[in-house]
This record gives sequence, structure tokens and C-alpha cells, in this order.
Amino acid sequence: MPDSTPAPARGPLDGLLVADFSRILAGPYATMLLADLGAEVIKVESPGGDDTRTWRPPVREGVATYYLAVNRNKRSVALDFKDEDDRAAARKLAARAHVVVENFKPGGLARFGLDYATVAAANPAVVYASISGFGSGKGAGLPGYDLMVQAISGLMSLTGDPEGSPYRAGISVFDVMSGMHATIGILAALRHREETGQGQHVEVNLLSTALSGLVNHSSAYVAGGVVPLRMGNAHPSLFPYEPLPAADGELIVTAGNDGQFRKLCDVLGIPDLIDDPRFAHNQDRTANREQLRPLLVERLATRSKMEWFRDLTAAGVPCGPINTIDGGVAFAEEMGLDPVVDAGHGEHAVPGIRNPIRFSHTPPRYELPPPVLDEHGAQIRRWLTDPDATRPRPAPIHATVTTGGTDAQQ
Repeated sequence: MPDSTPAPARGPLDGLLVADFSRILAGPYATMLLADLGAEVIKVESPGGDDTRTWRPPVREGVATYYLAVNRNKRSVALDFKDEDDRAAARKLAARAHVVVENFKPGGLARFGLDYATVAAANPAVVYASISGFGSGKGAGLPGYDLMVQAISGLMSLTGDPEGSPYRAGISVFDVMSGMHATIGILAALRHREETGQGQHVEVNLLSTALSGLVNHSSAYVAGGVVPLRMGNAHPSLFPYEPLPAADGELIVTAGNDGQFRKLCDVLGIPDLIDDPRFAHNQDRTANREQLRPLLVERLATRSKMEWFRDLTAAGVPCGPINTIDGGVAFAEEMGLDPVVDAGHGEHAVPGIRNPIRFSHTPPRYELPPPVLDEHGAQIRRWLTDPDATRPRPAPIHATVTTGGTDAQQ
């Protein structure tokens, strides 16, 4: 009898070819998300490689873990844009790609014939995504570093002790968010192309991402005329919504609505606070936080943070311990989220964090570890110069897509 076992599902973006001309974080994070979902990503690097290859420590087997974090499921080719043959190879790749991603300074790829206008002339259906620091207008000449944007956007003014200095976030938060926004833009543009056959230029910049990502704080200013300032770990519109000290350390305690506050008071053994008019509703608790906080702290001090965590969680009160990264990974494992996956197979597999999106039919893939510089260069060059060569993946090289109303071999 024939084998009736279904073939393993490829990702939802299977068949999509992405030419990745980006480096550092925002662009590589976006292209890794696409690769996890089945896209074939060819990472184009300078002969010196992506800068993050040298951002160490920490390392795994001599390779910077920063680089490993955002480059799985890709194939690497090193191309020197100062070399005529390498420039031609890069242009051929862009002409065949369904998606191009780059984060050079705006206009920086024009001298190599790799800007949107030039690429789209040869590949009208291309979805071309550009990620910059401050857009392609007056801010085009500014370098796009996350720390700069954290400062300029106002995020640092919201982070840290009220009496201390502004602080940066512990991660490059706007690089990551820009990568996610670029991915959303690319997928939306692909949907548009599916309907019309028309490609387009997708632009994302870190500052616009930051202002959008500041959500309630930026809204406080543009809609309410209020300039928020840092409050340490306190929330401007909710209380309790911050770390509170238990007998052996701090515990995050939140009560986002009146029902949760009632449950909190019941578990802490202070039910009289429920009907206290000073604390009846969220706006009352927020206005009177200086009166409420010591009453909560007095009760929390009688037991350990994990004892309170257990009982408050059982009662439906959102709370949690303040972990280090290892504790966060362990907690995700305890919750059955399986946070760690191996990219690749056997001795060359590299552990990383699971793609956070889950699909019921087309799960993310983790087929390739982050590539060594130019690891797939010879194969990719053969494919670009010989139309009969095998595309650098276990699938046919030719995929027919619609470009401006005609079928073109990609």
C-alpha cells in the first residue's frame, strides 16, 4: 500500500525568495521571522561580514550570540559591492527575489544599482522594504542607532528613577519593533501584490516606530497635552501595577480593574479596603496610591514572594516574580511553552528562542543554523550565473510570479 503519511508542512511563506541586504538587528530580525515562516532568505554580507559577528562576548563556540540570535534559517553569500562581478550578482539576486530587505542609509544603495527604483525597473512585482533611523526625508543622513532613537523619541525620559538619570531600555527595543513592523508591511504588500500583481516600496523608520510604540505616553501628549515623565516602576494610570516588597524580595502585583483589586484584598486579608471610598475604583486608587501602598506592603511583608505568587495566582490576581533571563526561560518551560529550539541538526545545531507565532497547520521551521560567512556563496553564485543550476534549497529554482501583468521566471 502507498504511504499515506502526509508530507511535513512547510511554513506559510514557503516558496518566497527574500534577498536580505540588511545587517545588525532590525533588518535581520525581520528576515529571520520571514525565514522561520518558510521563506528562503539569502543573506548578502560584505566580505567582512555582518557587524554583529564581532559583537562579543558572549559567544557560543567562538561565534557572537548576538549574531546567532537573528540569523537562523538563512544562507550567506559574501559580495563586495566595489567589485563589478559581485555587484552584478547582487542585482541578479534582487531581480529574482520576491522580497528585498535593506537597512542602508536612504539612497545608499543607488550607486550600486540596488535602490528601489532600479530594482523595480527589472522586477516590477518586487516588495522592497527599507528600514532607516529617521526616514528618507530630512533625517536621511542620520545614522539609525537604537540608543539614539530611545533618547530622541522620549523613551529614556520615561525610564529610570524619578530622581535619577534617564535610562535606556535593556534591549534595542525599537530595532526589534521596527523589524516586526517591516515584517507586517512586507506581508501586507505581498497580499496587495497577490490581488493586483503590483509590487511596492515599504518604508519603516525607527523614530516613527518609537512614537507609535510609546502608545499611551505619546497619546498623553498629542491627545491630552500632557508630557509624561519617568515614575520608576510605577504606572501613571494604574495602581497597584508595580513591584511591591514581600518578606524575601519584590513581587510584581497588578490590579487592572476593580474585580482584581477585590480579589487582591481578599487574599491579603484586608477586605475592609474593598469598600473604602479612597480605593473603590481605579482612578481613586491611582490618586491615593501613597495611602494605599503602605497598607498593601504591610500585608505582603508577612510571607515570601513565592507564597504570595501561588495564592494570588490561584485567586486570579496577575502577579509574578522578577526573574533574570534564565528564570524567564525556565518559567516559560514550566508553562509548557517550549521556548528553546534547535536550529539545524546534529552537532551543528544552534539553540535559540522559538518563534512566538504558533500555527495549527504550517508551523515555523528551524532547518538551518545561522550561517558561517559566505557558507553558501559558491552555490548561490552558480545559481545566479547559470539558470539551470539548482537553487540553494531543496526545491525547484523556477517559480512563476506575476509581474506587471506578465508571467516572469524568478
